[in-house]
Amino acid sequence: MAPQGKLDLDPEVVRTARRLAAQAAEPIIRMARSHTTVSVERALLRLCGLTGADDEGRPWVNHLTDAVRDQVGLEHGVALPVWDALLDGPHRSLGDLARAAARGRVSFRLPADTDAARAAASDAARAGIARIDRRRAERDALLRELPAPDTADPPRPLVYLIVATGDIYEDIPQAQAAAREGADVVAVIRSTGQSLLDFVPEGATREGYAGTYATRENFRLMRAALDDVSRELGRYVRLTNYASGLCMPEIAALAGLERLDMMLNDCMYGIIFRDINPRRTFIDQRFSRQIHARAGIVINTGEDNYLTTADAVDAAHTVIVSQLLNERFGHEAGLTDAQLGLGHAFEIDPTVPESFRLELAHAQLVRELFPAAPLKYMPPTKHMTGNIFAGYLLDAFFNLAGVMTGQSIILIGMMTEGIHTPWLSDRDLALENVRYVRDACGNIAEDFRPRPDGMLVQRAKRVLSESVDLLARIADDGLLDAIAEGTFGVTRRPPDGGKGLDGVVPRADGYVNPAIEILDAENPHPAAGVTAGPAEQEVPA
Repeated sequence: MAPQGKLDLDPEVVRTARRLAAQAAEPIIRMARSHTTVSVERALLRLCGLTGADDEGRPWVNHLTDAVRDQVGLEHGVALPVWDALLDGPHRSLGDLARAAARGRVSFRLPADTDAARAAASDAARAGIARIDRRRAERDALLRELPAPDTADPPRPLVYLIVATGDIYEDIPQAQAAAREGADVVAVIRSTGQSLLDFVPEGATREGYAGTYATRENFRLMRAALDDVSRELGRYVRLTNYASGLCMPEIAALAGLERLDMMLNDCMYGIIFRDINPRRTFIDQRFSRQIHARAGIVINTGEDNYLTTADAVDAAHTVIVSQLLNERFGHEAGLTDAQLGLGHAFEIDPTVPESFRLELAHAQLVRELFPAAPLKYMPPTKHMTGNIFAGYLLDAFFNLAGVMTGQSIILIGMMTEGIHTPWLSDRDLALENVRYVRDACGNIAEDFRPRPDGMLVQRAKRVLSESVDLLARIADDGLLDAIAEGTFGVTRRPPDGGKGLDGVVPRADGYVNPAIEILDAENPHPAAGVTAGPAEQEVPA
């Protein structure tokens, strides 16, 4: 078959890369399907309606899961012991049962006849998934209603902006102001260290450090505020948060229940940058992505982070490898191409000769490898300095690269990135920068045609070739070993190290998790290596 696209990529090389990615991912998928974690079990209870926490802030889902684990283990899941106790005892709800269990007043067992408990648990899980379905339908209705018939949908790339005061009641007016100034996506960055908490805080929070805690109530408050400003502006404003860390599946469930639109969801970030155990977080990732798939949420992956610790030129192929692996993991969990917001970044040292041409080659390569994915392109951070004028110029070059290569989502760059948490005035200038570039360039991507024998094409082909070579090694040696060797982002993380390994449990014969059963049966499962063509590109949320 003849080479295709602006970069003349060989389709056979691309197919080989996807085949090797599927081969490398398969042992991880088998592990995720044969194990559970404390957070997966807690996520089931959250889907089934268990909310709240004790007077010290410890969630009832933690109390109930821990009680089951202490008495009968989690090898069979929480569903059978919990719903057996509900059917057999005086407790009227999951909340009553959890409070009694926290006081040591419940004896759990694995029932000999599982039919009644299985059916009751399945009904409860089905009701929770139906709530997520209704929230997805609400989004679909709003996307039809907003924009109004005489208003154009926001042009691509969507403009993504972060708010992060630590106080949800301060975040809300900042998010609404950002939307009024042109932000299409608002991300509420999490409080530093929340990914290391093995519980999800409860209620509205006002004291996060360098971010705001991800809680269900904070999700609800921000979604309602953005719905208000969406109606005011006549266009739907997307909401993003972070489903990663030790509570990845639980946060994913809460995001689905509160109609978030995008979620940062990539276990590699937690492994490399938060030292979370690789086994724990790969298992958690699968269930979280099943929930995102059902909720119609676009995930954002974290490949951009590799380039903050590794050299952006030398390590460019590791970004491609990780994206291909994330594509396979996402497809297997039920995510469609239109939900794969694969991440990459503009992080080449600006002093490198022809750095902008290299950035264009890398960005165009990602765009052509994943034509139907709503790619998320990250701005320069590693080489931002106290020179705000140079920083503003570098951000403009980043915006230009994003428009020229047809990126779907761009996080706006801040000229004060290397100095302090940006002020509102910094954000306003950043929005002005991206608006100017996007409006001035229009659909310049259709005019951008690298010379067939030129540097951009040759660079892209070299990065793809290096990606295939690395994927072949990972397929032979194993992804966990590759992570342990520091393949991604330089940092070495052994399979049995890090936080959270004690929360991993092998499934026994007869394991029951009705939510996984429903999602396995009903979520779409695109075939490995099959990617939609450019005509099917969309950003559904």
